[in-house]
Amino acid sequence: MKRTGARLADGREILYYDAKDADDGASRAVPDTRDLDPSELATTSEVRRDPLLGDAVVIASHRQGRTHLPPADACPLCPSTPGRTSEIPAPDYEVAVFENRYPSLAGDTGRCEVICFTPDHGTSFAELDEERAALVLAAWTDRTAELSAREGIRQVYCFENRGAETGVTLAHPHGQIYAFSYVTPRTTRMLATVAAHRERTGGNLFDDVLAREQADGSRVVLEGEHWTAFVPYAARWPYEVHLYPRRRVPDLPALGDEARAEFPRLYLELLRRFDRLFERPEPTPYISAWHQAPTGGGHDREDFALHLELFTVRRAADKLKYLAGTESGMEAFMNDVRPEDAAARLREVASP
Repeated sequence: MKRTGARLADGREILYYDAKDADDGASRAVPDTRDLDPSELATTSEVRRDPLLGDAVVIASHRQGRTHLPPADACPLCPSTPGRTSEIPAPDYEVAVFENRYPSLAGDTGRCEVICFTPDHGTSFAELDEERAALVLAAWTDRTAELSAREGIRQVYCFENRGAETGVTLAHPHGQIYAFSYVTPRTTRMLATVAAHRERTGGNLFDDVLAREQADGSRVVLEGEHWTAFVPYAARWPYEVHLYPRRRVPDLPALGDEARAEFPRLYLELLRRFDRLFERPEPTPYISAWHQAPTGGGHDREDFALHLELFTVRRAADKLKYLAGTESGMEAFMNDVRPEDAAARLREVASP
């Protein structure tokens, strides 16, 4: 992998990732000719604590003006052309990462980056080949390592939202990378449960969950030599899959070479199965989220298990899973599909 760095017109960082080292990088380090005001980067983000729950909540009112569902010929994530400049000055790229122009987190609150998986506006992650998927994994890993080492960063979160149904505001195949100045509420709850399990049993909860799913088998969707994908026992979403490396590691940089090499094939197969779930012409909307350990040391890091959670907000061909009053108001999830049935359906739509 080769990484080439440059700066956008307002001073934001942009990084190009290429699978091969043949190019000298000159074609990537194209200057950004747009007239952007660096002062517009100032944000009003702040982190507040919910006094009843203790959860951190980011207040980011400046994001109201961000780009929202532009037409394809005005996409800011496509490569720039002689007649149209975008967020990516280069005329072509493989994978590109840059600081978000409208970040939820900035300065003392953290950092937000956009990762573009391909220059092709009309495709999706599921349509990438294994080499490109491996390059995306390498970029996620590189950004996790670099951002985790920054002062004040407590957790790095790589994720993709696909489809307008998930709230996506740009249709181009892309994801985001958030570097939080705090440990997120979901991870905090996981760590508390893991610590209680260790105190009670002496074992690791992540290891025990994976072993139980492998032994039961009814919810296992896909297995490789180094990864296992399963529908969780108490899935919140109608179609939800968790992908675990068989050897527990805290984050993406800690993945072994063999697990890293196997990941693209298995992940692409999962995404393609999601697209075949409902027999609809348009791709299935989904959220794909890497859960990584907090930065630093101690049991929080040692006991955590890197894993990916993939789920769709669609529950049937013509129905979406909306968060109802019990879920939005009380976080009491109620699933319309038995996890065992969801797993059976995901096995049924395997690639021929």
